[in-house]
Amino acid sequence: MSDMADVIVVGAGLAGLVATFELARFGRRVLVVEQENEANLGGQAHWAQGALFLVDSPEQRRLCIKDSLELARSDWLCTAAFDRDHEDHWARAWAESYLAFAAGGKRDYLRGLGLTLMPNVGWFERGAGIAAGPGNSVPRAHVAWGCGPEVVRVFRDPVLEASARGSVTFKHRHRVDEIIVEGGTAVGVRGALLAPSDAPRGAPSTRREVGAFDLRAQAVLVTSGGMGGNLDLVRTNWPTGRLGPFPESMLVGVPAHVDGRMLEITARAGGSVVNLDRMWHYSEGLRHHSPVWPRHAAHFVPGPSALWLDPTGRRLPPPLFPGHTSGNVLRHLGQTGHSHSWLIMTRTMLDKEFEMSGSAENPDLTDKNHALLLLRLKKSLMKPVRDFLERGEDVVVRRELPALVEAMNALTPRAPLDLARVEHEARTRDLQVRNEYSKDLQLMSVRNVREYQVERVMRTAGPHRLLDPAHGPLYGIRLNMFTRKTLGGVQTDLDSQVVRPDGSVVDGLYAAGETAGFGGGGMHGYHALEGGFLGGCIFTGRVAGRAIHRRLA
Repeated sequence: MSDMADVIVVGAGLAGLVATFELARFGRRVLVVEQENEANLGGQAHWAQGALFLVDSPEQRRLCIKDSLELARSDWLCTAAFDRDHEDHWARAWAESYLAFAAGGKRDYLRGLGLTLMPNVGWFERGAGIAAGPGNSVPRAHVAWGCGPEVVRVFRDPVLEASARGSVTFKHRHRVDEIIVEGGTAVGVRGALLAPSDAPRGAPSTRREVGAFDLRAQAVLVTSGGMGGNLDLVRTNWPTGRLGPFPESMLVGVPAHVDGRMLEITARAGGSVVNLDRMWHYSEGLRHHSPVWPRHAAHFVPGPSALWLDPTGRRLPPPLFPGHTSGNVLRHLGQTGHSHSWLIMTRTMLDKEFEMSGSAENPDLTDKNHALLLLRLKKSLMKPVRDFLERGEDVVVRRELPALVEAMNALTPRAPLDLARVEHEARTRDLQVRNEYSKDLQLMSVRNVREYQVERVMRTAGPHRLLDPAHGPLYGIRLNMFTRKTLGGVQTDLDSQVVRPDGSVVDGLYAAGETAGFGGGGMHGYHALEGGFLGGCIFTGRVAGRAIHRRLA
């Protein structure tokens, strides 16, 4: 295949693979231009646990979950909190379209490609305690059997087959520096050839330039991801008025090549880039014991029972409980001037509720290993959990609370916890456990969550006293803020065409995935109800591939 193509796709992550899959199905010739090597095919999605947002699915109905498009729309709009007329115009439209897909053809589309879903449905972002506030009213997270790598595989394999036929060509180690626009139409890309690299997936690679390139096509699709790996760019767009000062000790939850470069490059080509101050970062990061990229953080997803303390030892106020409303927690902790917080868990809590998000941290699901899957009933037996308990620097364990606090303070000597305060929080919390009812909203939530069978069996411990030796020892877990998703991005219409600041479109230029804010420049608004990013990449990549084919027909 020559370098002349119908479409150039910039970025070989999930959105790029989905779009290329769709284009190749229609016989289009595609050039996939990617700055990293072949090991990184599939991009950030490879590291994901594989949760997919579905509405009123057969899996939900089998578990007696009563969901509907109406309920999902209410949850989404309350969570997104769209409040900008111009910047949110297309974002709202994309949200409505995506919800219809999640309640309609999304499941059949993925199953038709061979993707299998786990029978249990997870409950992410459980909300802030009011019907009109953020959060999922019901469980909606459907995890792929095989996690993120399997989601990538069902698109990657047919794209590689198309490559073997000659209709798709990969251009690895090609860094795009400019989108070529002639007569108001995008006609290609140019940039630098980077030196070959044998770096493993996710690891930083050399940026040494060894040449240049200039490629032309009838259309250009940008699917290069967000900016979570570029702390300078995150700092530049950090909303201090909403999240407080930028935490200089911020960890990083994505590879360094998630650098956001194409956002500015697309803007220079005429595109409107909006809502970059809307970011979906997390406060529940653990420093990785075997880092792949700089400041590597793994996402700890605690169950709802642990005692969550700010850096001074004060319990986080309702409804800031584990697993309920990540965005609100980040905003609250950001105002403390620190980038860490603390969880205190018993061994009983840990065995049910110590869960890590990501494909590498869930080998039972990723490797489709039924034998390992049984260990989920006692998570301390799972090797990834043991590794973070034994090799990680953020977890301490002691039998008694005073010794635990002393060990916790050894990790943060500049921000010591006050033992008297911690004891007060633990003992007053424990007094509320004696009855099945109480005034403690977190304990109310735990009992509510345990009404859902999946949570009761696999995810949430029964209420018990934190200081009861029968449930010990005690674990102190330092949680760190870390980067993850970019919720804003390039504005696009419902055909994924890049929109100019004046509302017109840039002919021949398209964007999808995280680069486009998962649709329209930010279809999640301020908060990601979905809890993951795979669905938005699949949907926008699918829409872009099909729309480009129609326009080139």
